[in-house]
Amino acid sequence: MALKTTVITGATSGIGTETALSLARQGHALYLLVRNTQKGEELRAYLAKETGNSEISVIKCDLANLQSVRDAAAQLSAKLFAINTLVNNAGGIFAERELSEDGFEMTFTSNHLGHFLLTNSLMPLLQKGQARIINVSSEAHKRGTPQFDDLQWTKSYNAWKAYGMNKLFNIYFTQSLASKFGNTGILAFSLHPGVVNTNFWIDFKGFGKLMTMLIRPFMITAEQGAETSVFLATAPRLDKYNGRYFKKKKVAKTSAIATDTVARDKLWAVSEQLVSPLTP
Repeated sequence: MALKTTVITGATSGIGTETALSLARQGHALYLLVRNTQKGEELRAYLAKETGNSEISVIKCDLANLQSVRDAAAQLSAKLFAINTLVNNAGGIFAERELSEDGFEMTFTSNHLGHFLLTNSLMPLLQKGQARIINVSSEAHKRGTPQFDDLQWTKSYNAWKAYGMNKLFNIYFTQSLASKFGNTGILAFSLHPGVVNTNFWIDFKGFGKLMTMLIRPFMITAEQGAETSVFLATAPRLDKYNGRYFKKKKVAKTSAIATDTVARDKLWAVSEQLVSPLTP
């Protein structure tokens, strides 16, 4: 039986590493899209040693750099006939407002816009593989509202609000993928991994750091945090859940605003305009 071809972003730390480890053990041919290729090669060697799986490749991809995303998509398109699974796992929260090389606010580009471009650039391969697209969102989406009049947070930046908005965007993006491409065999899911004890929170200072220290004893491990991503990548018969949001390997309820189809469609249109053209 042919190996499942799986592409994953953000695999060099936290739940991304554990997701890659689990899928490598299950025989997936992995393509690790990483910002730091040295860390990527170290991870590739670790995964090969731990699992005996030699079908692991590293490709440079900085989601905060749209040309880097296009280059990575072009490399994959040259190498592969089809992709069976895409795990859009990378993301981050930024204590202070930062801008990408393309001039986009970093929370927006690293959590949403980069993955939007990557996924659409790979769509021909994803359709050939009747792929599952898995977008790692968060319960933080319930604190998020669409801020289309200031997506770049030029007026007043709040790290948690920016993060919540972009986790909401992950859910909108998932729903749009299911709606637009479901009839081609594409399945799209979003998920909350849990509050995971990783370096994700490392940049926070002051009150934010204090709150992180207080809740750290209650955080789950990265391995536990990866369980829902792995479930969505491997479980059979998930077709009827296309477009849905998962938590602890089960369908979960989103915020009311996450069901706003007008906002969902507006996000797609705005994102498409910002990254035009969609394909390399």
